[in-house]
Amino acid sequence: MRFDFFDLQLVLHIVSTGSLTKGADRSAISLQAASERIKKLEQYFETPLFIRHTTGVELTTAGHAFVEHARQLMTQKEQLEQEMQRFRPPTTESLTLWCNSSAQSEYLPPLLPQYLVLHPEMNIDLHEAESSEIVEALTQGVANLGLVSSFFDTRHLQTKEFASDPLVLICPPTHNLAQHQQLNLVEALSYGFIGLKPHHSLQQSIETQAKLLGFNIQYRLRLPNFGAIAEVVAKGVGIAIMPARAAQRLQSDYDFHSIQLLGAWANRKLLLATQNFNQLPSSYQQFADFLLQHRPEKLA
Repeated sequence: MRFDFFDLQLVLHIVSTGSLTKGADRSAISLQAASERIKKLEQYFETPLFIRHTTGVELTTAGHAFVEHARQLMTQKEQLEQEMQRFRPPTTESLTLWCNSSAQSEYLPPLLPQYLVLHPEMNIDLHEAESSEIVEALTQGVANLGLVSSFFDTRHLQTKEFASDPLVLICPPTHNLAQHQQLNLVEALSYGFIGLKPHHSLQQSIETQAKLLGFNIQYRLRLPNFGAIAEVVAKGVGIAIMPARAAQRLQSDYDFHSIQLLGAWANRKLLLATQNFNQLPSSYQQFADFLLQHRPEKLA
């Protein structure tokens, strides 16, 4: 017969409760199974461990000796487990952050490496989506945490400002608009635009503003990212609208003029959003705190 730590713990439960029935219940086994285990222990050691009474059980002299060693062995088991914990490979946990393209390309690259170095036990999965899709995912509980544009309705969510994310208009240095340092959108709508692909939420918001002003944007070319747009604008093909931080990043690679856009719609914010910050899993709360403590500085 072999006995194990479960048998030792069973005996200790019986002793602490003074009852075979209660000891079995605390060990999450049936009374019959507990009786069989105690019987086999007594057969192995060829001596009774308990005296049975109608009101409970009482340890024999051999039982007292057994319990003393059982307690020592259980303590040593806990110490062994703690000691061996040092040699286990670290467990990892994954966070999923939903973010729009502006957040992914302009704000997160300098921050995420810092977080991952500080937290080697964590992995981050960036899920890029349109801000409207992120708001819907947060609302439905599909996403825990997201970075979205303030252009979209997030009143039913909890949000905290993460960054200022204003838009600028860029044009070739020789363009008629290059004389401006700032302008209203309506002043640019008679010119040909280089835009993002139709599904992009930024382009949709620009088109919405144009329609409110009674215009339809005339696209000369539509491209997948800000880098490609800046290159085409620099070659004199047309004008474009993009986040100011993207324009600043691309200015050293391409020759274009950047113009501040006026109006609340263009001076948007990037919001960290969730259903309830206090009800987030602790790992997400920690990550959200890190992002908010390391908010990007506003552009000069």
